[in-house]
Amino acid sequence: MSRDMPEPGDLVVVTIKEVQNYGAIVQLDEYPGVSGFIHIAEVATGWIKHIKDFVRVNQRTVCKVLNVDSNRRHVDLSLKRVNEHQKREKIEEWKNDQKSEKLLEIVAKEANISDKAITKNMEDYLVSEYGSAYDAFFEAASNKEFMSDKNEPWKDAFIKVAKENISIPMVKIGGEIDMYSLASNGIELIREALDVDSGNNIEITYAGSPKYRISIVDEDYKSAEEKLKNVLEKISTACKKYSISYSFTRDEQ
Repeated sequence: MSRDMPEPGDLVVVTIKEVQNYGAIVQLDEYPGVSGFIHIAEVATGWIKHIKDFVRVNQRTVCKVLNVDSNRRHVDLSLKRVNEHQKREKIEEWKNDQKSEKLLEIVAKEANISDKAITKNMEDYLVSEYGSAYDAFFEAASNKEFMSDKNEPWKDAFIKVAKENISIPMVKIGGEIDMYSLASNGIELIREALDVDSGNNIEITYAGSPKYRISIVDEDYKSAEEKLKNVLEKISTACKKYSISYSFTRDEQ
C-alpha cells in the first residue's frame, strides 16, 4: 500500500477477529498493524437481535472507513454502508493486489534484482503508468506493444511472468445469418459467399437451411466487434454479387 493508514470514505478489506454484543473488532488486511471497530449500529440496517447472525470470527469482508485515529492506528468502520457490488469489486481488487505482490517477487528473481529499492521503484513506475501493478501485468499479458518504447532491465522478465501467470478472459459474440438463392447452383454460391478469409477465432457453421451461425471469440469486445463487422461486410458484398438474399440477426447480449 502507498499509505500506512486509510482515509475516511475508503473501502477496506477486513478480517473479523472478535465479535462482542456491541460490535466487532477487526484487523485491516491491507494495512498491517491497523485495527478497526464496527459498532453494532453499523453492522446492518434495521434492528439486530443477534450480532452473530451478521458477522463471525475469521470472516473476511469489506467495510467503509468512518473515522481514523492515526495515533492509535485504529479506525471506526461501517459494514452496512457497503453494497454487494462494492464488496465484490473491492475483494477482487484486493485479491489482484495480493497476486501482483507475489508476481513482482518472481519478476525480481527472474531479473536477478536483489535490491528492494529497485523493486519498489519498479512497482511505483507501474502504478503511475497503469493504475496498479496488476493492471500492468494484465496489459503485459495482452498487449504485444507493452513498454515497447522502454528499455528497463526488468521489462523482459516482467512480460514473461505476466504471460505465464495472467489469464486473459475471452469474449464471444455472434449471430444468425439467413441466406437464400434462387439460382440452380445456389448452394455453391452461398458456400462461396461464406468462404471469407475470416482469420483466427472466427467460426461460421451450418444451422439448417437457410440458416448459418457466425461466432467471434476475442480478448475484448472492441476487437471482436471489429472482426464481426469486417466479416459481415465481406459476406454482404458477396451476396450482392451473387444475388443472394441475406440478413443477419445479432445474438442478444
